[in-house]
Amino acid sequence: DHVPEIAYEDLWWERSIRSVANVTRADAREFLDLAARIGIETDVETHPLGDAKIALARLAAGEVAGTAVLVAG
Repeated sequence: DHVPEIAYEDLWWERSIRSVANVTRADAREFLDLAARIGIETDVETHPLGDAKIALARLAAGEVAGTAVLVAG
């Protein structure tokens, strides 16, 4: 499907990428190759699994700038 281009000036230069469930492994590889070529940077905040409640509270409060990741072990 063709997704129309968006004038980012209309979005105050804010951009985000969200994942979807219906992508193939080939799609993911293609995206990661593209991300490496154009220099996409990500914000990741890691939390031990035992701090899941803290991570969820930070997400709910809008205190996580990027992605919160729970680390098991």
